[in-house]
Amino acid sequence: MSGLVAGAAAGAAVLLLAPSRPRLGGGVGSGMDGAGGASQPRRRAGPLVVAGAGAGVTALVLGGGGIVAVWAALGTAVLLAGRALLARRASARAAAGTRERVVAVCEVLASELRSGRPPASALDAAAQEWPAVGGVRRAERLGADVPTAWRALARVPGADDLRLVAAAWQVSARTGAGLAEALARVAALARSTQATRRVVASELASARATARLMAGLPVVALLMGGTTGGDPVRFLTATPVGLGCLAGGLAAGFLGLWWIEAIADDVTRSAT
Repeated sequence: MSGLVAGAAAGAAVLLLAPSRPRLGGGVGSGMDGAGGASQPRRRAGPLVVAGAGAGVTALVLGGGGIVAVWAALGTAVLLAGRALLARRASARAAAGTRERVVAVCEVLASELRSGRPPASALDAAAQEWPAVGGVRRAERLGADVPTAWRALARVPGADDLRLVAAAWQVSARTGAGLAEALARVAALARSTQATRRVVASELASARATARLMAGLPVVALLMGGTTGGDPVRFLTATPVGLGCLAGGLAAGFLGLWWIEAIADDVTRSAT
């Protein structure tokens, strides 16, 4: 027991002492992250692995036994898997927010240009809507290639529609065609695409919920097994065969959730 406690303490110490690094975003010279917000600290995955290894080694040295070492490795794997799933969901939410900002930027640009404002003023208004556009505004002020700046900003996850803005800007600059009308069409297309994404997401919500429910059913099975006179928890946590079954079940659950999310992402891309 003392080995288990010491191992847990060693792992916690590594995580507490691990430095954080800033998450810099994809705005073009904007000092913002991909969603236009301020930079936020982010933990590396490395300290989790080091913490698990430290916990296992400490437990072995102090007499925790091989079971504790396996638990340290299993716990580290669970933390990494959970971190990956949460990071994927956070990235999806950030991309969805960016798409909303892109639609708003397109509409602001079209509205400003239709009212007779020059492109510089329209970019100022768009930068107020989404600060990441400030990089494009600086490119316009310096006389740099504005379409290239738009394409660079389009690399931010969720900002793909800005490639159409870049194309419209380039065509207008070369041919003198009306930029306001072209951007109005881009805004309408982006709004339509966003509406389609919402419909697809609502249709996929039930499949995602079912997958999460299925991932939690083994816990219910464990509770039911305990009420019938068995001791499945002890079998899974205190025997080598049980630990193998536990590791395989957790891996299958994680892969199932990841697979469902991958299928949902592929369906969303295909529909839009």
